[in-house]
Amino acid sequence: MANLFDLFKQIRQQDDATKAPIEYLIVGLGNPGKEYEFTRHNAGFLALDQLAEKSGAAVKKIKFKSLTGEAVVGSRRCLLMKPSTYMNNSGEAVVEAMNFYKIPIENVLVLYDDISLEPGKLRIRRKGSDGGHNGIKSIIYLTGKDTFPRIKLGVGKKPDPRYDLAKWVLSAFSKEEFEAMEQAFSNAGEAAALIVDGKIDQAMNLYNA
Repeated sequence: MANLFDLFKQIRQQDDATKAPIEYLIVGLGNPGKEYEFTRHNAGFLALDQLAEKSGAAVKKIKFKSLTGEAVVGSRRCLLMKPSTYMNNSGEAVVEAMNFYKIPIENVLVLYDDISLEPGKLRIRRKGSDGGHNGIKSIIYLTGKDTFPRIKLGVGKKPDPRYDLAKWVLSAFSKEEFEAMEQAFSNAGEAAALIVDGKIDQAMNLYNA
């Protein structure tokens, strides 16, 4: 009986959330275009796509220089975003959406690639520097703040220190790497639900590499 009650309570909460205003932005970073679709630098896009699919959302509406879709994630109504600005100008899209919905920077969750982590690994942070990532650099520069939560998705280190960084992040995953990434995308979606519900510590404990 208790389980049935919990189920009805969850359905009621989700129904209420669909009627609520947008409270959170969840932004996957990447580059638009078929040629970039399955590259390491598009890990944020790929993770967002899987989150959208699980949430029953379609990220297809063109708004805020992005492809967008609305979804209930956790118990909060969120705008899912895939900026179409190319990576280096991602902040333009984020700022437009923040201003429109009056969203504070602390309610902007960003999913993006990290070459310091192996494929399949996650690292969740409350805030921090750009770490050399141009998409994060753009968001920090245009908002003037670095106090937004983020989920870093490992895409693997360069095979050699002399290897060109741009060439590496724009390369495709191997079959084995992509299998590991699929689990990471799933974990990122579960972590996102915890984070938007104010449970970032729990998300860190569960998923941080």
